[in-house]
Amino acid sequence: MTALTLADARKIIAAAEAKAEEIGQPMNVAVVDAGSNLIAHIRMDGAWIGSVDISINKAWTSRAFDITTKHLGENSQPGQDFYGILASNNGKVMIFAGGIPLSRDGKVVGAIGVSGGTGDQDQTVAEAGAASL
Repeated sequence: MTALTLADARKIIAAAEAKAEEIGQPMNVAVVDAGSNLIAHIRMDGAWIGSVDISINKAWTSRAFDITTKHLGENSQPGQDFYGILASNNGKVMIFAGGIPLSRDGKVVGAIGVSGGTGDQDQTVAEAGAASL
C-alpha cells in the first residue's frame, strides 16, 4: 500500500514529538496525504498557537511542490528560480525549514510539516518524523 494511513501519520507524529521532547522545544506537527489533505496534527503543550497554520502549510507546501521547504526557501531568494513563489497560492506557501515530502517505494505519498522552534529545530524534528516512515 502506498497511501499514507492514519496509523502512518500517528507513527510519524510520535517520532517527531519524541525528537521535539528530546531537544526541549514544543512543536506543532502536521502530516498530509498525497493530495495535500491533512491527515493528522498535534500541538504539543506549550507550542505556539501561531505555528498551527504554519506547520500545516509547511506540509502542504512540501507536498504541493515535492521539495523540502528548506530547499524551496533557498531557491526562492532574489535571483533564484523560485523567487516570488511565496506570493502564490494565496500566501499558503511556506519557504522556511520544517516541511519534508514523505516517500514510500519511491513515490511521494504525503508530507510532514513542523513549526514552533528555530528553522534548524523545525527541520530536525521533521527529519525525525520523516525517518520513521
